[in-house]
Amino acid sequence: MQLIVANKRYSSWSMRPWVLLKHFGIAFEECNVWLAQPDSREQILRYSPTGKVPCLIDNGITVWDSLSICEYLAESYPHLPLWPAAREARAHARSICAEMHSGFGALRNSMFMNVGAHWPGAAASPETLADARRIEAIWEDCLARYDGPFLFGDFTIADAFYAPVVMRFATFEPALSAHAQAYADRIREVPAVQAWVAGGKGETQRVAYYESRP
Repeated sequence: MQLIVANKRYSSWSMRPWVLLKHFGIAFEECNVWLAQPDSREQILRYSPTGKVPCLIDNGITVWDSLSICEYLAESYPHLPLWPAAREARAHARSICAEMHSGFGALRNSMFMNVGAHWPGAAASPETLADARRIEAIWEDCLARYDGPFLFGDFTIADAFYAPVVMRFATFEPALSAHAQAYADRIREVPAVQAWVAGGKGETQRVAYYESRP
């Protein structure tokens, strides 16, 4: 199994399946393609038909898009609790992952991911903060409904999907409720997340767009 990812410092989409694979101990080979290089798209197209990452290749099967990869992994490893066990909780988890996958455009554009940066208070537009409030509400609802410590009790795909948001919040520090901040702190303590962040901070390649304070 091979997972093609971009820079750990910046690539929120790549982070999700990588953290999931690491957390659940699923063996894979990592292939890195740097962003913003003259041949970046050409290199990615060797693996992914969209020219985007992440992309998973498993025994001749190619799966692209972070949500599709996570669903494929859940189907391939049914003995692992990648989704919550209860049907209602699974439906809820899929819904908040899909909302993360397709929504929060203001936050994505303004509070971009850079695991090595710290710009508290920047990018705090009304639209971005509205996205942050919605994410905060999702976290608080899940933590109350499923008793924590993660969104559905144990760590699942849902937590992997919101891990990049935790990284964005760590960089820009929008005000969060005590419960939401405690959840974000727990995510940052997950060994797989720490490994991703350490890898990102250790990268020497930089992309100007992601290094400029908003």
